[in-house]
Amino acid sequence: MAYQEPEFLPWDGRRVPVTFVGGYLGAGKTTAINEVLAVADRPIAIIVNDAGSVNIDAALIKGSDGKLIELTDGCVCCTSINDMGLALDAIRSRPEPPDHLVIELSGLAEPKNIIPWGRSAGFLLDGVVIVVAADQLLDDGLSPSVRSHLEAQITAADLLVLTKIDLLGEDAVRSAHQRLETLAPSTPSVDGSIGRRESGMLGRFLALGGHHGRDAAGVPGPTLFDLHRTHTVPVEGQLTFDELHDLIVELPERFPGRTVARAKGVVDLVDDQQQVLVQVVGSRTVMTPLLDNERQQSTNLVVITVGAT
Repeated sequence: MAYQEPEFLPWDGRRVPVTFVGGYLGAGKTTAINEVLAVADRPIAIIVNDAGSVNIDAALIKGSDGKLIELTDGCVCCTSINDMGLALDAIRSRPEPPDHLVIELSGLAEPKNIIPWGRSAGFLLDGVVIVVAADQLLDDGLSPSVRSHLEAQITAADLLVLTKIDLLGEDAVRSAHQRLETLAPSTPSVDGSIGRRESGMLGRFLALGGHHGRDAAGVPGPTLFDLHRTHTVPVEGQLTFDELHDLIVELPERFPGRTVARAKGVVDLVDDQQQVLVQVVGSRTVMTPLLDNERQQSTNLVVITVGAT
């Protein structure tokens, strides 16, 4: 029997942002998920392939019904991903929505086939993070099928996290970054070394709380990682669609010598009196019209740039 979307929207129509975390076998996806749990300071939901591999302190477990592990800080962890529809139903059945949903994909999953679930009833796709092991990326002995699968995951990403770099020398790390740049030239990439994980970089860059409360424009703070800076670009009053388009296109000119990695904001449009959530990741721009019960005071654009200086 085919999965049936719920007839009624949960949570009075509010949509929870969804981040997919993918990557090939052994790349470090579960480590990234553990980092999310370690730094979470608000209710999030996590769907994983194997709940036993997630480091959950027994003292934090409030209860479990066989489907969900409920934690004392309001987070929940779904214990199975065998059926994505049922896993999402388990999250939807909760009376209060989480602030964010993080879904770990299997190492063999094709993100393009999973992405539509991020737009399931009650949810809003926030992005795809692909974890890439540098040693795998540089292994020219991979079979053609594995190589093709790895590269397909990379090209589907909104953010690439390069791991295992502590196992390689500086020249090899540079080669790994160059290969990512060749495969996905418009996609931001960050180092996921153990030292940076300890500072909570990975968890914060997943944009947890993008829909926190009524703040649809929430973005991570300026402590993402060393080379990133946060800026504010003023948005004056209502804009036409063309004015908003021009503002986004011209963002790189405002920050010479730096690259715009991400931008977010809620903007009022003159056209049809719409309000849209603007999300820029690398060269991709998504404008999502907000529902009536999601509307809020408009914001400036918060822009995160990366650069050596």
